[in-house]
Amino acid sequence: MPDIIMPRLSDTMEDGVVSVWLKKVGDPIARGEIVAEIETDKALMELEAYDDGVLERIIAEAGVRVPIGEPIAVVGDGTTPVAAQSVPSTPAVSDLGSTAAVVETRRDEGVPRTQVVKASPLARKIARELDVDIDAVVGTGPGGRITKVDVQAAHSASAAVTPAVPSGDVSVVAPSGDVSAVAPQEVPVSGDFEEVALTNIQRVSATRLTESKQQAPHFYVTIAIDVTELFAFRERINATLTAAGDGKVSVNDLLVKAVAVALAKNRAINVSFAGDKVLRHKGIHIGIAVATPVGLLVPVIRDADRLSVSEIATDSRDKATRARDRKLRAPEMSGGTFTISNLGMFGIEQFTAVINAPEAAILAVGAAADELRLDGDEVVVRKILRVTLSADHRAIDGAVAAQFLAQVKELLENPLRIVA
Repeated sequence: MPDIIMPRLSDTMEDGVVSVWLKKVGDPIARGEIVAEIETDKALMELEAYDDGVLERIIAEAGVRVPIGEPIAVVGDGTTPVAAQSVPSTPAVSDLGSTAAVVETRRDEGVPRTQVVKASPLARKIARELDVDIDAVVGTGPGGRITKVDVQAAHSASAAVTPAVPSGDVSVVAPSGDVSAVAPQEVPVSGDFEEVALTNIQRVSATRLTESKQQAPHFYVTIAIDVTELFAFRERINATLTAAGDGKVSVNDLLVKAVAVALAKNRAINVSFAGDKVLRHKGIHIGIAVATPVGLLVPVIRDADRLSVSEIATDSRDKATRARDRKLRAPEMSGGTFTISNLGMFGIEQFTAVINAPEAAILAVGAAADELRLDGDEVVVRKILRVTLSADHRAIDGAVAAQFLAQVKELLENPLRIVA
């Protein structure tokens, strides 16, 4: 009987969570039919059946995280008796208390392991780092396979049964020298907090952003831009588009176009660090950070330098909407060469962003605010926008970053040059 396996649905995917089964055991399925939805590190993706047949067995129920390449269901010809589902509905991130109970109960059963322990390479690596006996861990993956989550849960359970402060009368001997008394560490009282499990997207984002900050030496350059003329230019464009029955453009759309034009002139920013070399990308593909209920997604506007502002606006609106609805496909969130993160709509004046690896730079955009400026001998009110470039110093020098921001400033302060 052919297995339905957990497919690789994105270039950074290591495992996936079965979000929902759209078929139940015993249902006929056709090749190409959608049988389940899989939550990857980037989006909610549809899983197509590989073969015609009958869904005879569901190995991984909804909520189970499964490494890529592992079976999640079995398709047959319908002659095999319907099998009971072998993997319980285990949340992707379990409550530590209940997980500890499962680990301890199964250990007490004393069932000897007579075969090689099934564990993913990542689980074995983490077990070594946390000093966890892999043989004592109970796997919740398909076929009892031990996953990273199982190892972490076992480590947490082991730590939980060891009291932070020994009971009874204990004498505390302070080390010699002028050292202040050490107070016992306060342990959170049960009920003082609520555990909220991360979504798969949030979990992977946390890992990627941590790796970015640890591996890429970030440096930051900020510039103030007078966008008074840009706002007026946008009003004129939108008036024309409205009269023609077309959709409007946002300030962010104009910003994307300006950044794309600047990247085309300064290819040294459109790069990625690759160990002993720098990859200078030919295409200019700009990612736009979009906040969604399940985490941060970054849809990519491909070849943004070749698109008109109206085309960028249409593409951006469509992808942002589908990102919030979790309808984006993996290719639409892959291959970015530069990212823009805009918090101006929340009134944030200035901030720094974490580089979206393997890219080498990200632009953080704040809100435009009225400020007083000297125009000759007169004091005038102008709209000032501050942007901050976070750059990977391994691939981009400070002077190059400064020149790039100066180019962006020149374009935004003279908006006709953006579309010329």
